[in-house]
Amino acid sequence: MNRSLTSATAALLALAALGLTPAVASAAPPVTLTIFAAGTLAGPFKQIDAAFTKLHPNVTIQPQFGGSVKMVKQVTELHQIADVVAVADYSVIPKYLFAAKKADWYAGFVTNAITFVYTDKSKFAGDITAKNWYQILARPGVQIGRSNPDTDPSGYQTVQMLDLAGKYYKQPGLSDAILANAPKTNMRTTETELIAALQSGQIDYLAIYLSDARQHKFKYLDLPPQINLADAKYSSFYAQGSARTANGVLAARPIVYAVTIPQNAAHKEWATKYLQYLLGKDGQRVMAANGFGTVAKALASDMGKLPAELKPLATPWPK
Repeated sequence: MNRSLTSATAALLALAALGLTPAVASAAPPVTLTIFAAGTLAGPFKQIDAAFTKLHPNVTIQPQFGGSVKMVKQVTELHQIADVVAVADYSVIPKYLFAAKKADWYAGFVTNAITFVYTDKSKFAGDITAKNWYQILARPGVQIGRSNPDTDPSGYQTVQMLDLAGKYYKQPGLSDAILANAPKTNMRTTETELIAALQSGQIDYLAIYLSDARQHKFKYLDLPPQINLADAKYSSFYAQGSARTANGVLAARPIVYAVTIPQNAAHKEWATKYLQYLLGKDGQRVMAANGFGTVAKALASDMGKLPAELKPLATPWPK
C-alpha cells in the first residue's frame, strides 16, 4: 500500500478516535447580492439584510438606495446588474424595466401615504392642524422641502396629492400656492436627504412618506385618505390628480411599493430566496415595524411569470 495513503488513513482514524472529523467542503459558495431600492426602504431593508445574511452567512448584500426612477434607469440605461429592484411606485417597473425587456413581472409588497412632517422649530408649528394645513403651508416665509418629481416617486406623488387637495377642498390654486414655498433650491434626489435640513430648521416642513415620519418620530399631518394616496378605495378620485414631470404627465394612483428580479440578475436563485424572506411574515413584520402598510399576500402582476417559490406568498393583482 502507498505510504502516503497509509499515513492519511492513520490520520483519519486518529481524528475519528478523538470524535473529530475534517471539514467537509459542503458550505454554500459565497454570493454577493446587489439590491437597488427606493431611498425610503433603506431603514427596513438594512434590518432585513442583516437577518437574511445571519440565516445565510455565505451571502453578502450590497444595497444601493435612491430615487426609484434613478434606480431603474441604472439598469435600463447604464446597464448595471442588479439582483433585486424595489421601487416606491409599482408603475415604475413596467414603464421602464418591462419596456427595456429587463423584467416581466413585479410584486406589490407594502403601501404608504404622503404627508408633511415638521418640528417644534417649524414656522407656525403651534397653529397647523389637519384642517388648516394647506393655508399654513402657503403662508409667506414658510420653507418646504420635497424630492425631485423627475427622479423620485415621492416627488411626483407630493405634486399629485396637492393637485387632489385643491379638488377635495375646492380651493383652486392650492397646489401652486404651496409649491411656491417649495422651490428647486429646497429639492433633493430623495426626500430623506432633507431630514437633516428639517431638524436644523433650514426648512420648516418636508413632504415625505408616512413610514419615514413614523421611523423618525416626527410630528406629521394626518391627511384625509381621499388625498394621501394610501387607500385603493379612492383610486378613481386619485386618478383625477396628476403631476407634470420630465417623464410625462403622471396620473395619481394608490402608493404600492413593488419588487422584481431583473432578467439579467447574476444570482436569481438567491434573489428569489431574499424575496421569500421579504414577502414572508418575518419580512412583513419588519416593514410594519417601520411604519409601512402591509398586505396579506404580495400582489403579483402576473402569477404565471412569478418564480414558483414566490407563488405561495402572492395573489393576483386586483383588477
